[in-house]
This record gives sequence, structure tokens and C-alpha cells, in this order.
Amino acid sequence: MATEKAPKETKVSDRGMVTIPADLRRRLDIKAGDKLRWDVDDEGNLLVEVVKQRYGAFDDFEPVSMGGGGSETHDLGLPLGLL
Repeated sequence: MATEKAPKETKVSDRGMVTIPADLRRRLDIKAGDKLRWDVDDEGNLLVEVVKQRYGAFDDFEPVSMGGGGSETHDLGLPLGLL
């Protein structure tokens, strides 16, 4: 009988895809959109790191007013020759 500590096996598809077992996804809180970072150590062991990407890259930043409307201020950072 399998236990929680028993190794999990999945099959690699002909397209190189694998399925992460559901109990491991729950245990590691892996959700759709998360990425897996793959590596191999010096002894040949496969290392997999879960990279969580749940929010946009700039979600922590507060918007800052630059004054005026967007049509007046959006090109201010460009050199004059490019306007």
C-alpha cells in the first residue's frame, strides 16, 4: 500500500510533458501559472524548484501622477529628435 512518503512516478509523454501528482501539487501549493525551474547537481540528481508567479510584475508598485493627462506627459522621457 502506498504512503505519503512513497516515491511518486509519472510518465514522460512523447512531447516531453509530465504530470505532477495531485497530492504533491497540493502539498507544495503548485497552481496553474507557476513555473518549474529544472537543474541537475554534481551527482546527477534532478533538482526542481517551484517558481510562483501569482501576480503581475508591478502589482506591488503604487501609481504615481506625472501631472497633466496621458497625452501631454507620455512622451516626456524621449529625446526631442524621437518625438
